Amino acid sequence: MEAEIRAEFESSGFSIGGAGPEDAAQILSTLLTYCINYKMSPGDLVSNWEVYYLNRQLDGLKLERSYVDGFLSHLQNEVKERLIEEEANLHVYSSNDVDMLFNNSHADEAAFLDTPGSKQEKPPGESSNTELTPLTSDRPSSSRMAKTNGDRITPFATRVNKFTQQYVLNSDNAAIMPSKHEAETTEDELIRRIQPSQRCSLQVQRSQPEPGCRFMYDRMEDRFNYLEDRIRKSATLFSASGLCGEPADATLASEEKMFAVGMVTCDGEGRLNEKSILLQGSVEHSRGERVRLDLKDLDHFSLFPGQVVGIEGHNPSGHCFVASKLIDLLPVSVDAQLPSAKKQAVDDGSHHQNSDAGTLSRALSSVIAAGPYTTTDNLLFEPLQELLSYACRKQPQLLILMGPFIDSDHPDIKKGTVDQSFHDIFYSEVLRKIQDFTQYLGNTVRVILIPSVCDAHHDFVFPQPAFDLNLPEDITHQISSLANPSLFSSNQIHFGCCTVDILKQISGLEISRKPPAGKPGDRIGRLATHILKQQSYYPLYPPAGGVPLDFSLANEALEISSTPDVLLLPSDLAPFAKVLSLGEGSDDQKPFICLNPGRLAKGIGGGTFVDLYYNEDTSRTNASIIRI
Repeated sequence: MEAEIRAEFESSGFSIGGAGPEDAAQILSTLLTYCINYKMSPGDLVSNWEVYYLNRQLDGLKLERSYVDGFLSHLQNEVKERLIEEEANLHVYSSNDVDMLFNNSHADEAAFLDTPGSKQEKPPGESSNTELTPLTSDRPSSSRMAKTNGDRITPFATRVNKFTQQYVLNSDNAAIMPSKHEAETTEDELIRRIQPSQRCSLQVQRSQPEPGCRFMYDRMEDRFNYLEDRIRKSATLFSASGLCGEPADATLASEEKMFAVGMVTCDGEGRLNEKSILLQGSVEHSRGERVRLDLKDLDHFSLFPGQVVGIEGHNPSGHCFVASKLIDLLPVSVDAQLPSAKKQAVDDGSHHQNSDAGTLSRALSSVIAAGPYTTTDNLLFEPLQELLSYACRKQPQLLILMGPFIDSDHPDIKKGTVDQSFHDIFYSEVLRKIQDFTQYLGNTVRVILIPSVCDAHHDFVFPQPAFDLNLPEDITHQISSLANPSLFSSNQIHFGCCTVDILKQISGLEISRKPPAGKPGDRIGRLATHILKQQSYYPLYPPAGGVPLDFSLANEALEISSTPDVLLLPSDLAPFAKVLSLGEGSDDQKPFICLNPGRLAKGIGGGTFVDLYYNEDTSRTNASIIRI
């Protein structure tokens, strides 16, 4: 089995070794012990190693003895979390449950005798323990636990290192963080504020599908058309660029060099490796047939299932296409700019100072976060409240909140112990807090909400429509909801966003080879550039488990027509802020910023978010990853 483990690591681009051959044997013996103790196959072990490798941002592709102990701790944590998830339906009763029953016994009897539509009145002297802002103190909390335990000290409340910077992009341009005294200002001090000087603009380039769309009706024909359109459009782009010849049929035997365009697929159900790579052509050029790829002559490549590539080579036998050159960057279309008719301006007429785009500078202050927004031990939404308090002090022009808001993986949601509907929890614990935040700061702040497929109260489909918020008319110009994924601009700065964890999914399926004398590359950056090189928010096919990809909605909604200035890709991988570019051979070589703000809540503790100040271009832009 040690040989299988070594082969699995080498197929993923990793090597096992140390100072001598005895080190490699000892590491293999240790890895074999891990497989036996934790009941893992070699493939599962390598998948866990890749997650550990990416999160720790290790250098090189060699598994050395110094990494083994840390990898063991990672495996132990994974097993522990899996056991907790498997036993999530078990409930251990304690004194808190007894107190809850006694406190609610009279209320339950009255509710039983009353009519279903009537409302239970509070006793005159009863006080509320909910964690709500002053403007929402009379609203119900999300669960009985929140009512009975509102005064308890939670692990999140006792956390340390609040609002500390984990990483700063372009630290020379970094803004000064608030001091500890400023971080503990009261709500009365927050009200006495200085409003931001200028309201930012907001324009939506693409936000599809629309709320209330019909989904779960895609047919096999829709799946075929989606894949065929991707390959055919890519072939048209390669042909129009003039850099390559006309696409040919890669399945035909020929000793002459030819250029082919197709989609990378695997010849089985397992993980992609160098021996299982197939190229599927379009119906137009190769009748949709597949041919095996031989990549032995390439010194470097990076491939994953669903990737559309251009390949130069020959097929001497008719059964195997020997590649001599691989192009994974799709050329940009000449008409990549969206027609103005498809752009939706969100500005209203009362703010005429922003109606003229030419008078706006490309500068924007923003705070960006991704859910979950509450810890796993309660539904008090303390991290969200802390984030809004920080935003009140920082006073950004734009607050971008990405789902999940009501996480379907939260223990209380999964066990069904809440006494409100998921929609009621969202409106009472999330949306009303955000409304109060906008009222505190006035009409100069904007908030954008983007859903996630993990939102329990929203449509389980991808692409995903925006929330139907039904807001009061006086704040509809301040709080906007966009689809997942979406493309929008603020102060002429273009943002692209997708809340599906595409980075983690591609990282587990990608196969790559680096030049023999090449320096260790930035794998996270390479994964992020795959999204723009493929001009799709979700280029992976077949989709990962848990992603409800609807092919009847995906054709236009997932397309990325041009490189945005800021690409938001929230992920379970380690948070990062990077300046990237598509590299040589691209018609659009301008650098862009890619952000993974991390998760605002992690388990029973706090996570991270991003404070971004974009100033004209990437060189003068500052982005800080901050612990909540």
